[in-house]
Amino acid sequence: MRPRFTAGFRSGLEEALAAELKAAGVPFDFEPFRIPYLPTKPKHYTPDFVLTNGIVVETKGYFVSADRSKHLTIKQQHPDLDIRFVFARPSNRLGKKSQTTYAQWADSKGFKWAEKRIPHAWIKEPLNLKSHRAIQALLET
Repeated sequence: MRPRFTAGFRSGLEEALAAELKAAGVPFDFEPFRIPYLPTKPKHYTPDFVLTNGIVVETKGYFVSADRSKHLTIKQQHPDLDIRFVFARPSNRLGKKSQTTYAQWADSKGFKWAEKRIPHAWIKEPLNLKSHRAIQALLET
């Protein structure tokens, strides 16, 4: 039997992070907009959480090849967005034969990441004006 998540959450990690942010009184939006990107045909990515300071947080339990490719394309096409990951298990390897972990991949590609929780330091960061402007532009489309 699959677990049931509330309020549109698709994973227990998303639900847990939302509860943590609410309990701490931290304002956030959950899946507030879609980010267009073009791998070969137009697609959209809907970020999990957007903090008021312009940080976009994506939660990942499993981080498959298609997700990694998607995020590299989005980073290239939307360089002003500050997208960060919260991994359920950052020490997981990319594949059975890979020696690279999720955390190592994120580091090598210039993504900030955390384990299971959104760090308090991210929440307290000042407004990232470039990312905030990029988010506003996406909301207007």
